Amino acid sequence: MMIKNQGKGPVHAIALGLTLMGLTAVDALSAAEYNFAVEPTYTPERAREVYEPLVDYLSKATGEQFKLVVARNYAFYWNDMRNRKDLHFVFDEAHFTDFRIQRFGYEPLAKSSIPTSYSLLSQDDVGEGNVQAFVARRLVTMPAPNLGFALMLEYFPNPMQQPDLRSLATSWRDTVEIVFAGEADAALVPSWLRDLYPNLIPIVTTREFPGPAVSASADVPDDLKAKVKEALLVLHEDAALYEVLSEIGMQQFVEASKEEYKGSEQMLKNFYGYKQR
Repeated sequence: MMIKNQGKGPVHAIALGLTLMGLTAVDALSAAEYNFAVEPTYTPERAREVYEPLVDYLSKATGEQFKLVVARNYAFYWNDMRNRKDLHFVFDEAHFTDFRIQRFGYEPLAKSSIPTSYSLLSQDDVGEGNVQAFVARRLVTMPAPNLGFALMLEYFPNPMQQPDLRSLATSWRDTVEIVFAGEADAALVPSWLRDLYPNLIPIVTTREFPGPAVSASADVPDDLKAKVKEALLVLHEDAALYEVLSEIGMQQFVEASKEEYKGSEQMLKNFYGYKQR
């Protein structure tokens, strides 16, 4: 649409200009979106089913618009973490959380109340703690640089004495199904998943890390950070979101701090793209 200034004079022209500027500012404000990225522990389609209710909850609780961002796989996720500047909120494990804090100034707002550890599950009773029984055998977990994959490498530091590590699973539950199908001898999964499969034998459980956290980038206004934090800390009181927490192995969000994650980024040191400072 063309707006003409038909001899109304300079005052009218200035008023018209201010009006258009005001409309533009309102449109920009109403169109603002905050991206919310999650680890690719599901296929993109399944991730939307799992996390869209959480994103919708945050939109309603804060009055802002949130958009779910799901990477195709861990390679894309790791690349985005190092290069994308528009990931306003993220939900990921301790090593990624610390990396974002140290390198990009993210602030952890809330974390899972359950610390993270991983368990190696098998149908074969090779003896508790006998990880070396799986040298040259098929082990499945989620792809690098997932925390589980990084922890598995700690058990097999000698490249000549490692299992046949397979990372083609598209979800944590998928890793277990691969074992049941006889396509792998053991699966490394988050420990919260262990109790759902009592017919599998836990061989070893890794050391613990602080639970996965929702963090905000330095570009997010402080008042919005406070709103998101408040919403997360009471999320477990919303019965409609029980399935979301249950699906991702959580009971509730609790307070998180930068200090408790410090040093966790070292779990990334063996992966391409990580640079020591």
